[in-house]
Amino acid sequence: MELAGRRALVTGGGRRLGRAIAEALGGRGMHVAVHYGSSDAGARETAAAIEAAGGKATLHQADLRDPAAPARLIEDVVAALDGLDVLVNSAAVMVRTPLGEVTTAAWDAMFAVNLRAPFFLAQAAAPHLQRTKGAIVNIADLAAFEHWPAYVPHAITKRGVVQMTESLARALGPGVRVNAVAPGAVLLPDDWDEKSAAHLTATTPLGRLGSPADVTAAVLYLLTADYVTGETLVVDGGRRIRT
Repeated sequence: MELAGRRALVTGGGRRLGRAIAEALGGRGMHVAVHYGSSDAGARETAAAIEAAGGKATLHQADLRDPAAPARLIEDVVAALDGLDVLVNSAAVMVRTPLGEVTTAAWDAMFAVNLRAPFFLAQAAAPHLQRTKGAIVNIADLAAFEHWPAYVPHAITKRGVVQMTESLARALGPGVRVNAVAPGAVLLPDDWDEKSAAHLTATTPLGRLGSPADVTAAVLYLLTADYVTGETLVVDGGRRIRT
């Protein structure tokens, strides 16, 4: 896929990895629909960066906890961009929830944003992507392949994203390619300290933490690799193979 001039929706585009991905696509000359939930200021900064890099940007607010939001968001984006070529499901919730402290509200919020919304966004986008022979990239997590006692619900949702990616690739092929990126220690949770970061660095085979650029490179590869579908590309500096 040639990216210049194409149209993309990036969810969670106002902060963290979503912002980095949206800006990377804008830097390739794409028209990017920047979705945000509550990060209005961040989304506007993302849009400004995209336009400064030569791309185009529109802003789209939606609360993905709302079951009706995904279909409405796709409808709004398609109307604004006159079609759709790429969907990047990046919006997610990651909350520390040790076993014994998990509430139904936290569970429901994580599953709504991390798993339900990406599926229904993909379902609503599928007819438009079929017309353009487009692509979907889902953002999973290394937690999908490991066992983190303090993040069990989060890990379950991200394992679901991997399964969803494979199933959608089978269901939507050959017209639409569907892949995922599973980042490792790239952007740490906001409440982690330097000691935690140092431990991750010391236990990563490549001896360093990653960066958003490592993830955006993987997303760009998957969007342009026309013979790759149903894959989850782990970007973790080798952490998955450390034991």
